[in-house]
Amino acid sequence: MREENEITDWFRAYHNDIYNFLIYYTGGVDVEDLVQETFVKAVRNIHKFKGDASPRTWLISIARNVAIDESRKKRKEKTKRTRLFRFSDSAKVSDSPEEIVGLSETKAELYIAIRTLKQSYYDVLMLRGINELSVQETAQALKWSENKVNLSYHRALKALEKKMGGLKL
Repeated sequence: MREENEITDWFRAYHNDIYNFLIYYTGGVDVEDLVQETFVKAVRNIHKFKGDASPRTWLISIARNVAIDESRKKRKEKTKRTRLFRFSDSAKVSDSPEEIVGLSETKAELYIAIRTLKQSYYDVLMLRGINELSVQETAQALKWSENKVNLSYHRALKALEKKMGGLKL
């Protein structure tokens, strides 16, 4: 109960500091969710707080980590969208329905091309490229070495590019 009161007091005292820090750190103004996540993590980890640092400093370090995690998540999502679905023309709001259908057909062709690759290439593309597993997680799932995962993934992308008629992926 003491810890809940402490976090509530910290929220009142440092909410604006955390909010402003995240605005400057992320360069965005929509940081309310990050502020909330910062205090949720603080509640979960209050037992790790050591009195040698100020609560404000501790909360800012949590906010920084939350912002870094969010940035990685967004970068990972962007990489996923661009890596396997990088086409010369992507659908825009102003695209005609015919262009959007054409893009969908190209994605379908991509999935068909992936399916026609040898099994090891298919497996590594599905785990690394589609499901976004890390190299280590993919290696554990396939019972391969990390080097084999990296090499197979690279070769699978090259084979896929070749199947797609030289379309850069």
